Amino acid sequence: MRLVLIHPNYHSGGAEIAGNWPPAWVAYLAGPLRAAGYDDIHFIDAMTHDIGEEELRDRIAALRPDIVGCTAITPSIYRAERVLEIAREAAPDAVTVLGGVHATFMYKQVLSEAPHIDAIVRGEGEEVFLDFVRAVEDGRWQTERKRIKGIAYAQGSEIIATPAAPTVKDLDGIVPDWSILDWEKYIYIPLGTRLAIPSLARGCPFTCSFCSQWKFWRDYRVRDPQKVVDEIEALVNDHGVGFFILADEEPTINKRKFTEFCEELIRRGLPDRVKWGINTRVTDIQRDKDMLPLWREAGLVHVSLGTEAAAQMKLDLFNKETKVEENKEAIRLLRKADIFTEAQFIVGLDNETEETLEETYRFARDWNPDLANWTMYTPWPFTPLFQELRDKVEVFDFEKYNFVTPIMKPEAMDRATLLDRVMHNYRRFYMIKALFHYPWRGRGFRRKYLLGCLRAFARAGFARTFYDLGKVGYWGPQSKEKVDFHFDETRGIADAQMADWEAMADRKRRAQERKASVREQIKAKKAEMAAAEADGARAPVTAAE
Repeated sequence: MRLVLIHPNYHSGGAEIAGNWPPAWVAYLAGPLRAAGYDDIHFIDAMTHDIGEEELRDRIAALRPDIVGCTAITPSIYRAERVLEIAREAAPDAVTVLGGVHATFMYKQVLSEAPHIDAIVRGEGEEVFLDFVRAVEDGRWQTERKRIKGIAYAQGSEIIATPAAPTVKDLDGIVPDWSILDWEKYIYIPLGTRLAIPSLARGCPFTCSFCSQWKFWRDYRVRDPQKVVDEIEALVNDHGVGFFILADEEPTINKRKFTEFCEELIRRGLPDRVKWGINTRVTDIQRDKDMLPLWREAGLVHVSLGTEAAAQMKLDLFNKETKVEENKEAIRLLRKADIFTEAQFIVGLDNETEETLEETYRFARDWNPDLANWTMYTPWPFTPLFQELRDKVEVFDFEKYNFVTPIMKPEAMDRATLLDRVMHNYRRFYMIKALFHYPWRGRGFRRKYLLGCLRAFARAGFARTFYDLGKVGYWGPQSKEKVDFHFDETRGIADAQMADWEAMADRKRRAQERKASVREQIKAKKAEMAAAEADGARAPVTAAE
């Protein structure tokens, strides 16, 4: 039984400017497969190795796989679909399967536009994919696929989704196979060291309207901190990893577990050998301000904060449950603890103006984080905010849903102006940092790290890969009129997917109507009871008269 897993070749000039990111999904899938006795597993990282279609075709044909699996986030979906189309051509007898967040929620769209995909794994893949592989090996996946929980497939003109599989309850039982990666390629540019992306937890208890993580993972589950440190220690010892980023949306939610994690890193002496970074919320920083020295002692050097917006109006729209002033305080606390701060601003909604973009720059200067990112709002098609803004979404070319391309067109400006104003913010912010901060603030590790971050930005800037500037033809304000985002206007929402959305919207509308009706009934009942009590209070007076 030969399995070939492929990471699609997609680049967008976003987060990858900091280095090549190891695709953790393949390690977490391969581990349980090997534990179940499947040892003939091959991995092709087409993205990191920049593998073209012909080379990919030749490699798949040479391997002669029984199953070809691929993953995709929304912007890489077309590349992933093409990978499996090539697999169908190169290995006609192989079963093709796709996983990942986009396919999980948009399976009707994917199966409508890519009939060469045999099955989609929905949600967490470790247990579902293993069940699927066993069914293929036994020759029963076609006849008994309705019994495999957590998949979707096309049967004639009908698209079928089996009941959702339970979430993985024993996360510590998953032992990833990190050896499947070519570690020489995964380098974190700011420190020039190997990079890993393990996880402490899955899921998120918050329901930010622009995010899909809480929907994808469903349950919020935290691993045993000692098991996580075991994994990190093995990454350091066996693969030479010198920097890791926790994959969690917010690893600090569970204060007790995160503290145990930090203490265990310190106990084993790992902070001398590996540094790390996280994403988290400003509210957790304020809650745990007394713990920040411990975090730093444990090797935490970089915190990316979901400040998201400078305007409270946007924070409320995103359902962030934070206040603008809390962002500045969180950055101050982290700076005091000698932890580098990165502020994330989401821009490009329909109500964006040149004034609101200027406001984000003023806040970035006032808060004074070490790094700042202006991220284009990307309306994931499976999030609540997308459904709210759907009438204003004009672009359905998902390859451009990459955080750097303006998908939404603000009412007050065109997309080229939006890009130009964002670049204006970047130029000003990092020019000041390069001239007056990074070379002179601090010594040793602090100076090395900040200059390394600057080097990563400069490298991407000179190569014109940052924000896809080379592809869209942006060279500065003078080129604004010639910017072309190359949207594929032939792309649209498949009828099956649209029908699914309309059905969900109808169910939501009926649920809201039922809730409103119940509220009115309760209100009427309370009014009736109040009136009865008032009549009862007046009755004795009437009798006495």
